[in-house]
Amino acid sequence: MARHLITSALPYINGIKHLGNMVGSMLPADVYARYLRQRGHDVLYICATDEHGTPAELAAKEQGLPVAEFCAQAHDAQKAVYDGFGLAFDYFGRSSSPQNREITQHFARRLNENGFIEERAIRQVYSPTDGRFLPDRYVVGTCPHCGYDKARGDQCENCTRVLDPTDLIDPRSAISGSTDLEVRETKHLFLLQSKLQHEVEEWVAAHENDWPQLASSIARKWLTEGLHDRAITRDLDWGVPVPADTWPELAAEGKVFYVWFDAPIEYIGATKEWSDRDPENRDWKSWWYESDATVRYTEFMAKDNVPFHTVMFPATELGVREPWKKVDYVKAFNWLTYYGGKFSTSQKRGVFTDQALDILPADYWRYFLIANAPESDDSSFTWEHFTATVNKDLADTLGNFVNRVLSFSKKRFGEAVPEGGEPGEAERKLGEEIARLLADYETQLEALQFRKAAAALRALWSAGNSYLEEKAPWLEIKTSPEAAALTLRTAMNLIHLYAVVSEPIIPSASAEMRAAFALPEDKATWITPAEAKSLSALTPGIPFTVPPVLFAKLTDDDLETYKERFGGEPAENS
Repeated sequence: MARHLITSALPYINGIKHLGNMVGSMLPADVYARYLRQRGHDVLYICATDEHGTPAELAAKEQGLPVAEFCAQAHDAQKAVYDGFGLAFDYFGRSSSPQNREITQHFARRLNENGFIEERAIRQVYSPTDGRFLPDRYVVGTCPHCGYDKARGDQCENCTRVLDPTDLIDPRSAISGSTDLEVRETKHLFLLQSKLQHEVEEWVAAHENDWPQLASSIARKWLTEGLHDRAITRDLDWGVPVPADTWPELAAEGKVFYVWFDAPIEYIGATKEWSDRDPENRDWKSWWYESDATVRYTEFMAKDNVPFHTVMFPATELGVREPWKKVDYVKAFNWLTYYGGKFSTSQKRGVFTDQALDILPADYWRYFLIANAPESDDSSFTWEHFTATVNKDLADTLGNFVNRVLSFSKKRFGEAVPEGGEPGEAERKLGEEIARLLADYETQLEALQFRKAAAALRALWSAGNSYLEEKAPWLEIKTSPEAAALTLRTAMNLIHLYAVVSEPIIPSASAEMRAAFALPEDKATWITPAEAKSLSALTPGIPFTVPPVLFAKLTDDDLETYKERFGGEPAENS
């Protein structure tokens, strides 16, 4: 079986992420990783918190904590939420790790040796009060375009205009609030992407036809506009330091690498973190170095991260002139909106992942988000849509099927799979239909078409309900207990099949369905369409229990409670 390396865009450290972040990278990556593991592939799913940059320092300052302590606490808080969502990372690392520092500095040295890094003088805002140069985000003021008084020096969050710190009206330091600011000359390192343009174009051209249109079109747009040399250092106290053995003057000034230089390298760094925990049995380099022939690498991200992963990071990897693994497939997503407006971490608008788990178990959210993944275009979260989806698909179609089959069989035949009857035309037709639907589900998961995969899974669940309605065991029991036993046994086999193949999307509910049957040596990791035709994994006499309600139906009162707590429409200017 193939070796699959999977990464999802690193969640930034400053705060718990919202549902849009979850569906835009981590959740679909988890679904894909779970599916591949079930099919017997060797899978390594890597992620980490992205901990460097100005927002981390500012968030730490707001909480009165040293930035290292803030990041450690925030990492643990985020990891707890992702555990709650059932994200089965092989390793969830930290970009502030010694491993990432080591590899980032190695990349920088190699790029410099190969002539792709240049030291340049630039003019930058300096705060005498703070005694330091201020990165763009450390300068705040009033946006000249919309009048928003908390605009940052790089962008106004309110109107989204890209800014320069000198554009701001009444600029001030985000650290001290001082308005005593100057513009001084300082030196920074620049990655000479312009010298790598042709190589990146050739690399993208060799891959873009395999990528989703969203990813390839964004990469092509950036290349068409031309790659510009990019500053890769900043004046910060927190980050991967510029190595003194190569740039002693800049190191003495405390320069660190820009977060978007070291963050993608953390995919490699986190893999080394994973490997260093068990070096006798784990080899991080076999996944990343000279591995083109043995590893398929898939990245998951929202569309705003696409340029960095399809252009900038590949340029870095090409420039080091070493055989580091580059991405094979980029799965990019559009935005999940909140009632048509933006989710916002900084403005606390929308549903955040910790709040979601406070309301309902993870599988409710996992299913809804995958069923409405923003693949071909943006999709909107509304409480009305969420409750309708939960009630129709999870509570009525799947949950009710499981409960009524097992409850009715227990009442009429006891707590074992009933014996009696021989499969007939209805069962033959059902087996063929299940095989067809299951093949479609496999096809969509293989193609990373998540909305279509959820629709195919829902169709599998619906087929069971149609069979049950056609056979009506509650009527069969009156005239032919053996016929009713056959129907219920067939339906139980469907439940077992659902338990196995639903696991990538709703792992907790799948585990409950599987645990309902005391099936000896149930080692099924997947059920192929050919195996599904017979629907005979459960034979008569196998004990079963009726699990608790898998999915509670949401009421109108629930809907009103959610809307009152979170709002039923986006904030103005969102």
